[in-house]
Amino acid sequence: MSVIDFKGSKCKNCYRCVRECAVKAIQVKNEQAMIMNDRCILCGHCLLVCPQNAKTLNSDLPKVKRFLREKQRVVVSLAPSYLSSLDYYQPEQVVGALKELGFEQVRETAEGAAYVSQAYQQLITANQMDNIITTCCPAVNDLIEIYYPDLVKFMAPVISPMIASGKIIKEELGKDVKVVFIGPCIAKKKEALEDTRCQGAIDAVLTFTELEAWLKEEGISIAHSEACAFSGMDPKVNRLYPISSGVLSSVLASEEKESQYRHFYVHGIENCMELFEDMMHGRLMGCFIEANICNGGCIKGPAIKKQKEAISRYSIKLDMEELIEKKAVDQKEMLHQEDLDLRKDFYDHSKEEKIPSEEEIKALLAKIGKFDRSQELNCGACGYPTCRDKVIATYQGKAELTMCIPYMNERAQSMANTVLDQTPNIIMMVDDQMKILELSQAAMYHFRLPKSKAKEMYLFEFMDPSDFEEVFKTKQNIVHKKVRYPEYDLVTLQTIVYNQEHNTALGIFVDITKDEEMEKQAMKLKMDTVDMAQAVINKQMMVAQEIAG
Repeated sequence: MSVIDFKGSKCKNCYRCVRECAVKAIQVKNEQAMIMNDRCILCGHCLLVCPQNAKTLNSDLPKVKRFLREKQRVVVSLAPSYLSSLDYYQPEQVVGALKELGFEQVRETAEGAAYVSQAYQQLITANQMDNIITTCCPAVNDLIEIYYPDLVKFMAPVISPMIASGKIIKEELGKDVKVVFIGPCIAKKKEALEDTRCQGAIDAVLTFTELEAWLKEEGISIAHSEACAFSGMDPKVNRLYPISSGVLSSVLASEEKESQYRHFYVHGIENCMELFEDMMHGRLMGCFIEANICNGGCIKGPAIKKQKEAISRYSIKLDMEELIEKKAVDQKEMLHQEDLDLRKDFYDHSKEEKIPSEEEIKALLAKIGKFDRSQELNCGACGYPTCRDKVIATYQGKAELTMCIPYMNERAQSMANTVLDQTPNIIMMVDDQMKILELSQAAMYHFRLPKSKAKEMYLFEFMDPSDFEEVFKTKQNIVHKKVRYPEYDLVTLQTIVYNQEHNTALGIFVDITKDEEMEKQAMKLKMDTVDMAQAVINKQMMVAQEIAG
């Protein structure tokens, strides 16, 4: 199943999604962009930056509605980032609104985070891993498994809070209960429903955007809903998971003795990639690392309404740190570890890429007019940082040569110049001041003007501009009007078209001078023939008269 779909009819060859995709998991084929599912880490950035809304998110909402319609037992696992994403007066009103939709219980995903924190703490205490990278963020997990497989050995072999939450709910309420996760992350859809290591814990995933649309459809306002308590245990400090350093705060709160690891967090895909490159070269050892693809953590996830993107993650982080209790959950309130399997193993999922030879790279560059390094502009307009990166992607089937905007622009200009040079028609473009903007080779020939001089002149300097002035005045085109220019021994059939977008006029004059001359000669021949015929008739009449006399 593809989590993100593209609407081909709306994709406008802007390549903005390619530029934004840090791992270049977007393929352009037949001028249409499409996700490469086996390479995509579902960071969601392409959804946010697409100017044409050509990308859509596959929704589990119909499935959730069916669960409720069939009167099944359905429980919500609500991500703690709801605190920054939904509109309410009291947080408990969110619970009330969800119960109005028909959910049996509303639990906090942070419950699962409490178990995950405990598992991390056990890894720290064991001190058997050279580095420990948290595995709460499925996008980070995919980034490492696909693009940095050598770092898999550093990934904490622990399920995410969402999966832990689903397992807890089903352990307590029964396997037949349907668990719906609601949060700001689209990568959770793939983790919950496609990752065979996690299947069965979560039955559907909704984003906050989908939830808000559903509430609006049902006429339910969170701000006017009754405040109801969450079901399940109080997760305390683990509610901090969605903010930067939140995982560290939760793990450190349950620390019984001083850790042998250095602790730090990294957020944002570029920062994560920079860190992982350092780790690939062995520059970091003995670290416990909280890693998150989204800048600022889950509170700035990709599935938050666009109008809420202006929310300051810094003020939210401060508010959450001030309001949330910094206490670890009492282990007496938690299920026994043997009742809950928290382990998840990670593997190398990298894809082997075909790499072209230097000769093949040069041959592809030559096809887009780049024969030496000086012609490689490396402008990045195609979405790739350099021209060489782009042609390598072309060789691998990810890109097309025509994605090179400077090349296509040069080609279009070349074709336009070819038309202007080869056409036998007089073509001129002028602005509303009658300034010459462009003209064809035929125009230069007939009006005896070199191009360099003509582009510094005004139309009225060498011909009558009245027809052009009339077009600018009326905004009406003139079509097939015969106009004579005796000073140039020229007769034309001219069409003048007004261009409203650029406020210019384009004149196309067909030279019919020879046709006129031939027409004159034909008319003269016709008249001479008539005169000769008349002379013969006159002579015959005279002869007839003489005979009659």
